[in-house]
Amino acid sequence: MKIEVWSDFVCPFCYIGKRRLEHALEKFEHNEDVNVEYKSYELDPNAEVNPGQNMHEYLASKKGMTVEQAKSMNESVGEQAKQVGLVYNFDTMQHTNTFDAHRVAKYADEQGKGKEMTERLLHAYFTESKLISDHTTLIQLAKEVGLDEESVTNLLKLDDYAIHVRADEENARKIGVQGVPFFVFNEKYAVSGAQPEEVFTEVLTKVWEEENEQPVLQSLNPKKSKTTYCTDEGCEVE
Repeated sequence: MKIEVWSDFVCPFCYIGKRRLEHALEKFEHNEDVNVEYKSYELDPNAEVNPGQNMHEYLASKKGMTVEQAKSMNESVGEQAKQVGLVYNFDTMQHTNTFDAHRVAKYADEQGKGKEMTERLLHAYFTESKLISDHTTLIQLAKEVGLDEESVTNLLKLDDYAIHVRADEENARKIGVQGVPFFVFNEKYAVSGAQPEEVFTEVLTKVWEEENEQPVLQSLNPKKSKTTYCTDEGCEVE
């Protein structure tokens, strides 16, 4: 089974949804036959690289609310994160542009380190309050998951892997993704949002059963007609 996940590194529900899916997969008896692929999606392609606001101020301006209301909303999201074992530090979080982070993740995927890089970037942003648009930070995070420092340094200097990020985003538009996280199972079943763990469990079971069930043929012979047929014991007429 293939699961494609469109997400962004500054999307709080993407990290929560990722963890809920992982918890469901841990209990899924066929999890060794499931491959999860992470796809690029930018929630705010025009976001500044160097943030001039803290997360509460950013959300307040984005949603047209007061900073206090934004803090209350962030606290609520933080509680949901805590329920799946995540720590969100909204007070020091640095909202930023994620395009270069997605490029590094694409390189990591090519090197067989895509899942590790995705997790490291999410943890760096939400828990450690790192500026994940900063090239020095990206290089360090990439080194931590075992990627070659020189290769990552060079790709960040150029436009390497930009085409791969754009391809994911174009595919998202084609299939109608309007928000993330967005999960696609075997290119035919979709789940949007950070659904509860039990929803992922139900979907995993449903998709597995439907994709692996043996087809049952239905006879279209008229009920009262006679027919001729042969078996390994000979030929007969009904």
